Amino acid sequence: MDISTVIPVLASLIVVGALAEFLAGLLGVGGGIVLVPAFFYVFQALGYDGPQLLQVWLATSLATIIVTSIRSTQSHHKKGAVDWQILRQWAPGVAAGTIFGVALAANLQSQVLQLIFGGLGAIIGLYLAFGRQSWSIGETLPTGLWRIVLAPLLSRLSVLLGIGGCSLGVPFMTLHRVPIHRAVATAAGFGLAIAVPSALVWLFVSVDAPRLPWTLGSVTLPAFLVIIPMTFMFAPIGATVGHRMDAVPLKRLFGAFLLLVAANMMRSALWP
Repeated sequence: MDISTVIPVLASLIVVGALAEFLAGLLGVGGGIVLVPAFFYVFQALGYDGPQLLQVWLATSLATIIVTSIRSTQSHHKKGAVDWQILRQWAPGVAAGTIFGVALAANLQSQVLQLIFGGLGAIIGLYLAFGRQSWSIGETLPTGLWRIVLAPLLSRLSVLLGIGGCSLGVPFMTLHRVPIHRAVATAAGFGLAIAVPSALVWLFVSVDAPRLPWTLGSVTLPAFLVIIPMTFMFAPIGATVGHRMDAVPLKRLFGAFLLLVAANMMRSALWP
């Protein structure tokens, strides 16, 4: 790549990574829900298009979550907020489901995956925009056969979105009466169970999309190396700002924004 190509690519990685991680810290949502569609649109505009471009950013997002989940879990553990019993019970099923998620994503065209991403993103957006902490579907987390079914399902959906444990895990736990702070802390551990096996598999899966330099399997290493420091720099800033503000209207606003992103993702898939 010559310098005229490197500069817009590097600038895009830095700007999108910084914004996504600031929002993740500010709102307590996974950065992947912003990173994946943002990088998809930006690099499509830069000419890196292909039938499976979206898969590249799912894989790269999941790779970054390994580092961010380790850091987040350690931080929450020091505060005694992680529910290790929930993690021990749910993590094996969560990890197992990721393999099926990668296998499904790798065999889909971007248009189909865009529709799935848009539909799931819309559900998350609706929850952020209209959800209430008082909502409940159960007094405790499911056990037995329900846990065997739901744990892999959560991770499969997360892999299709390129996200860790927060965006789906936190609502799932709070809807079963797990206190919000404990749910957020425990979801960081879910993120590790999702990201490690799925990212390792993506390293050996090649997809049909123009390859950025230094891509290993489906993971773009320059993006991985840029996003990690952006996380360490901007997620704490977002968290600090969030603690000083009322997060509820911010989440409502972000939910509305996510609904627009999801709608546009489905529109571009149906009418490219």
